[in-house]
Amino acid sequence: MMEIEGPWTEVFDGSDRKENPRAAETLLGSSSLTLAPLVADSLSIRRSQPILIAANRSKVVEKLSSSASSIPNPFPELCSPSKSPVLISSFPSASSDKRLIKVYGEDSHSRSMWVSQGATAREVCHMLVQTAHCSDQENWALIEMYPTLGLERCLEDHEVVLEVQATWSLKGDTRLMFCKNYAKYEFFRKPMLFFPERMISDCADVNKGMKPSELIQNLLKSGTCPEIQGFLHVKEPSRKAWKKVYFFLRRSGLYYSTKGSSKEPRHLQYVADLEDLNVYTVVNSRKLYGAPTDFTFCVKPSRNPVRVQDLKLLCAENEQTRTCWTSAFRLFKYGKRLHCNYQLSKLAPQCPEGLNHTDSKFSAVSLHAQPQTEASLVAMDFSGKAGGRVIQNPTEAQCAEREEGQAWRRREALRCSLPNLSSGARPSSIHKSQPWFHGGVSRKEAERLIEKQGLVDGMFLIRDSQQHAQCFVLTLCYKLKTKHYLVIPYEDGGRKYFTMDDGVTLFIDLLQLVEFHQINKGILPVCLKHPCVCVAL
Repeated sequence: MMEIEGPWTEVFDGSDRKENPRAAETLLGSSSLTLAPLVADSLSIRRSQPILIAANRSKVVEKLSSSASSIPNPFPELCSPSKSPVLISSFPSASSDKRLIKVYGEDSHSRSMWVSQGATAREVCHMLVQTAHCSDQENWALIEMYPTLGLERCLEDHEVVLEVQATWSLKGDTRLMFCKNYAKYEFFRKPMLFFPERMISDCADVNKGMKPSELIQNLLKSGTCPEIQGFLHVKEPSRKAWKKVYFFLRRSGLYYSTKGSSKEPRHLQYVADLEDLNVYTVVNSRKLYGAPTDFTFCVKPSRNPVRVQDLKLLCAENEQTRTCWTSAFRLFKYGKRLHCNYQLSKLAPQCPEGLNHTDSKFSAVSLHAQPQTEASLVAMDFSGKAGGRVIQNPTEAQCAEREEGQAWRRREALRCSLPNLSSGARPSSIHKSQPWFHGGVSRKEAERLIEKQGLVDGMFLIRDSQQHAQCFVLTLCYKLKTKHYLVIPYEDGGRKYFTMDDGVTLFIDLLQLVEFHQINKGILPVCLKHPCVCVAL
């Protein structure tokens, strides 16, 4: 008999194990639970003894649970799936084909999300755009990154994300990053900038009489690419030395010449098949691999986990040469599929980044899918309740333009008429809330940000100057090169302004400077078009 403190005692019949220890399981299974009054002057009390737990413990538990009366659940709402406060629907069912992936933003924060087995990079980007409440729908991309090796690659829109992750090493630090990429299909828009005539192989002689620009346009429309040739630095296996070699990129694969720039078949050495390779840009290649320049890229097998010995490191003389080679790799590998992705990207509605026309009843928009130019813009009237209306009458369009210009001048005059406060109290920090302002990033970091989001004309950001106090720097991309323009404070009539041309053009703040140069080039080689933004996931 086992005694419990209190007015009652629990008695297990047959709890005496000394008579037959091996029958513990049988006795325990046939025990009955009774309650008896506690007798103060009870006779000798026998203490409970250890019970031998048999191998088939689950059966014993089942017998106990079946023999004992059920205890009511005091909190049924916490255990019932139908009444649970936890959103069970947010988790996929056990039979679902969805998998959990983690995507990083440029601020190093990450977001986990459920995607289906066949989800493409384009579909995942669309989900992230909705989740992060991004203002525009296009020009977003997933970047496959190997931080330790310095490798980065933009996933193609049609690539299946889970298939890409299946090639990663479990011990590696590979990750996906969500960011802007304006240059994904830029070579379709400006092919001559990406494929200079000097790099087109002489095998195009079969098209004699055709201009190089016409040849490239016809090839790109058909989903292929001209054959590329030129010198590249290649890292020799198991050595730190780099060697300058003449390479050829053709549909059949990558080759190099064993004798200068000769392209005779007996001098060509086969390197790799493009179908089984992925091309990556290499970040910080001078420090990691001792590259002769910063314009390094590499090719590696697409199906196997990355290994350093499998990397084919190549180094170009400038950014245009590197971009030409990497673009040709993509075109030769994906062909017509890449052109289809480009056509799909043009179907989605787009709006110029950084511009807000909600406060204006007149505006200018493009009616064509081609890149936005002054010739493709038409006047629109948004004053009606039924939506936008194209202004067909040229006279009415000119009146709308003058009215919009006068409204802009009135807004700026109102801002300039504010009391001339001291520089400390003046609300001059409006630029800090703009997506194109990146604070105190360094010159090299600014170039890296613009390079990662696409070296397209008009990509820009503004940052604090690290060399000049109270000054700013406008970093702008033009013709695959990054340029830097100093924005200095300027006082006139007791007021503080900003200028980039020694006081010829004055702006009361950086916001006005950016708005002006989104419409006028001024001293810049191109208008500001694409702000370099970092979205927090």
